[in-house]
Amino acid sequence: MLLLLFFYFTSFHTPTGSQTQNLRIGGLFQHETEQKAFHLATDLINAKYKDSSIRLIPDSHLIDNYNAYTTYLTTCELLQKGVIAIFGPSSIHSSPAIQTILDRKEIPHVETYFDRKLSRHDCLLNLHPHPSVMSQAYLEIVNKWGWRSLVVIYDSEESLAKLGLFAASCKQRVTLSRLELDMYDTFRTSLTSIKKTGETNFILECSVDILEAVLKQAQQVGMMTERHSYIITKLDLQTIDLAPFQYSEANITGFRIFNPENAEIMSLADQIYTQEKYKGIPSGWLLRHQTALLIDSVDLLHQAVLDLTLSEQVVIQSQTLYCNTSNNWDSGHTIVNYMKGQTIKGLTGVVHFDNEGFRRDFTLDILELSLGGLLRIGAWSFFSGLSLNRPPNLSKVKIVDDANLVNKTFTVITCLTTPYGMLKETTQQLFGNDRFEGFGIDLMDELSKMLGFNYTIIIQEDGYNGNYNQTTGEWNGLIGAILSGKADLAIADLTVTAEREAVVDFTLQFMNLGISILYKKPKPVPPSLFMFVSPFSYTVWILLVVTYFLVSMCFFVMGRLSPSEWTNPFPCVEEPEYLINQFSIRNSLWFTIGSLMQQGTELAPIGISTRTGAGVWWFFTLIMVSSYTANLAAFLTVETLVTPFSNVKELSEQTEIKYGAKRGGATANFFKNAGNDSVRSRIWHFMATHDEEMTESNDEGVERTEEKHYAFFMESTTIEYVIERHCSLASVGAPLDDKGYAIAMKKNSSYRNDLSAAILRLQETGKIAQLKEKWWKEKRGASNCGAQKSESAATPLNLQNVGGVFLVLFLGTGLGFCISFVELALRVYSTTKKTDQQFRKELIEEIKFFIRFKKNVKSVKPETH
Repeated sequence: MLLLLFFYFTSFHTPTGSQTQNLRIGGLFQHETEQKAFHLATDLINAKYKDSSIRLIPDSHLIDNYNAYTTYLTTCELLQKGVIAIFGPSSIHSSPAIQTILDRKEIPHVETYFDRKLSRHDCLLNLHPHPSVMSQAYLEIVNKWGWRSLVVIYDSEESLAKLGLFAASCKQRVTLSRLELDMYDTFRTSLTSIKKTGETNFILECSVDILEAVLKQAQQVGMMTERHSYIITKLDLQTIDLAPFQYSEANITGFRIFNPENAEIMSLADQIYTQEKYKGIPSGWLLRHQTALLIDSVDLLHQAVLDLTLSEQVVIQSQTLYCNTSNNWDSGHTIVNYMKGQTIKGLTGVVHFDNEGFRRDFTLDILELSLGGLLRIGAWSFFSGLSLNRPPNLSKVKIVDDANLVNKTFTVITCLTTPYGMLKETTQQLFGNDRFEGFGIDLMDELSKMLGFNYTIIIQEDGYNGNYNQTTGEWNGLIGAILSGKADLAIADLTVTAEREAVVDFTLQFMNLGISILYKKPKPVPPSLFMFVSPFSYTVWILLVVTYFLVSMCFFVMGRLSPSEWTNPFPCVEEPEYLINQFSIRNSLWFTIGSLMQQGTELAPIGISTRTGAGVWWFFTLIMVSSYTANLAAFLTVETLVTPFSNVKELSEQTEIKYGAKRGGATANFFKNAGNDSVRSRIWHFMATHDEEMTESNDEGVERTEEKHYAFFMESTTIEYVIERHCSLASVGAPLDDKGYAIAMKKNSSYRNDLSAAILRLQETGKIAQLKEKWWKEKRGASNCGAQKSESAATPLNLQNVGGVFLVLFLGTGLGFCISFVELALRVYSTTKKTDQQFRKELIEEIKFFIRFKKNVKSVKPETH
């Protein structure tokens, strides 16, 4: 462990043996405490990996952040010494200039400070939580506390810039106020001006070195009363003395990225004081996050180099580099990329980088000042957001107005039904409410925080939600416990029904659902012998065949009408006695089929009309063949899935598959009270006559569905939970009804409206959706079966898909017809002009010849003058 390794600080030495490799790492810091923390981090990591073949040698320098030239020279000096990485500086003034050099030389650059302009660089790693995510944490706290306006108090332009993203996203009215030293070297004048505004909500962003003084002076000017609330953005709130403000009744909230009471960190802090060279580094509760981040960053570098050396067989060799040359280090990008891909458990939690190389996935503890000191009241993380667990006596912020449940205590009864109420899986002995977890437990916890009540959870031993016994006239299960006074509230997968609502009250439904069918996932259909016809529907195939014959006939007609298609059969004879037409019926059929099959023919249209028709037909065949090929590929690569039934009607009509539901539950009663519904009546008749197919629990139904030829009726939400954990099962058909779960209580309860309003608030804020995501897809063995979406089944193309190309073909063919008539008329007109014959008479003669389809030879009329 980290601590055990640290006990060997006093025996640090350079490992002996030919296998040990010393690698120099550079450090640039503004303060001596940062420099000492860097050496502490290096010693600590060398001790942790004392048996490894890699040893890090620190080489640090103090710099002036505002003197870019000396910083540049110091950086170049480190590069000449062959450093494999440079840590720091923690300043927005000098860091960008150094980053430019290190990017060019391909040397890893590790930072640990809040960089508001953080952007992607080839060689940059910043272990500090990303600015945009920090702003999101501040914003969620402000929204949770219900602030409508606030004042941002800052001490420098850099501090103000840190809250730029927060201010831009904040929907509340924000006032900015800077802390300025007055003639007495205090901030009282600035704080007094802020007090006169009448604002009581503050975001405080200032150096941790002056934070305690600012709070004391705020108390002195009367800004530390029960009306005032502070959110302190620094991650080192635990390092200052807050004892003077414990009894001020002001609400002071802050953040931390590690727990200073952790045994590892406390032991580390104690060891710091035993080493003279580390004097000056804060320890214990004073250990600041910058020191912890430095230790994690050195740890990350060491692990990356060690893993590359051992697993990737990469030899890391340092290299002397000069700022005035173009050479660079060939291992730099490899180490940086490996560090970005690493995930380690450090002092500041899990250190992990996203695909952009930023640290967005982290957890912050939410702290609040109480009478006993700082108390952890919750946590915030990037993926799960804000989660509070405030004791009722700390509820200084009233979240729901006019609630009348504050400090009341309720007995809440639930059933051990997954995932609504479950016993925690732990080896420790737990007591009280801590024994339970689940969606319903978390929902009740959220309601108690919002409304300020306390609650004690008890279990309904028989596991029934509540059924009415007509013989005894009594209710069992949760409903019976409410009616008997055993419990005040009942929360579980408790369905709201008319029968139950007649005897108890329900809150607003917190979850909507319906009855659905659980069955095995559909199986692939074996390929058909005639699968090649699948890409088109039967309608399209029939229309395609009809179109083929129609277009062929159209070519035949256009060929006879178009004068250009009557050609000389004897090219060597200038004045033939007759002409022939290539577009006979057989040739027309061959021409169109050759185009359709993408093979072509020896026939070539000559006339404008036939060429127009041919062009449109070729366009048609291009689209149809391409569509057929693409859809055929889909049919050959995508499995078509099939189930024995697709809805409850088909299930009721077959006899091979048995089915059932939970005996005595609301689902069974749904079919029992079928009325005139023939399908539901048929289902219930089967259930009533096959009692062995009914189950005592949902788990039994799931097990039977997996093992047998069996379908199980249950609520859709429970099916969602099951199929996330049983990948062989699926939901079949749409829900059969629409109902919901709600919290039950005695009739005419005064707190019903308060609970309903709170549930509505949780729905609006998305908290209930987050809880469902947590318990359905993250906890208790969720395997993301629901994310394994089956491939969409390929479907035949119907007339709606290809109707447009048929329309284009018909319009184009019609245009060809029109052109052929125009061609014929023009040719007759031209001939009659030359021969002084009547146009009408000649046109009628041509048409008469046209309709004599058996004649494919046309005599040539001699021209007369």
